[in-house]
Amino acid sequence: MRELADAARVRRLMRGLSEAADRETTVYFTGGASAVLLGWRATTIDVDLRFVPESDRLLRAIPSLKEELQINVELASPPDFIPEIPGWRERSRFIEKEGNLSFFHFDFYSQVLAKIERGHAQDLEDVGEMIRRGFVEPRRALALFEAIEPYLHRYPALDPPSFRRAVEKSLKTSD
Repeated sequence: MRELADAARVRRLMRGLSEAADRETTVYFTGGASAVLLGWRATTIDVDLRFVPESDRLLRAIPSLKEELQINVELASPPDFIPEIPGWRERSRFIEKEGNLSFFHFDFYSQVLAKIERGHAQDLEDVGEMIRRGFVEPRRALALFEAIEPYLHRYPALDPPSFRRAVEKSLKTSD
């Protein structure tokens, strides 16, 4: 059984990936990896990431890094669960560059909306923490939700009215 990933393990994963990278690639961390690297959680069950552009060499490196570090690594990011939010790349927060890899936290607005949609207790705690830390402004998050709302039909697992209610409740916006 693999262990929980702490910041040291996530950073070792970053080094391992950078050693495997043969071209310029951006790596976006999502969810628990962001929470651990930014210090509001000590550990995460898995490290969710996305490569842009996708890299066969990096994908091949993941299994051995998972075993070496004894952590779970998943290829997952908000657009796997909700429509892409306009401007997400520009809002993604830079972590560092190592070798050919540039590491970023995936846009916090995208993370918040994806976490609200999933609705797990830990996800909702993370939403509150991102708001408290000033990474997300609730009114802007609601506006960005409204920008993707017409495209929710492209995600059949989503129930748009329920998702909207969850967003409004979680963001507690009022005029």
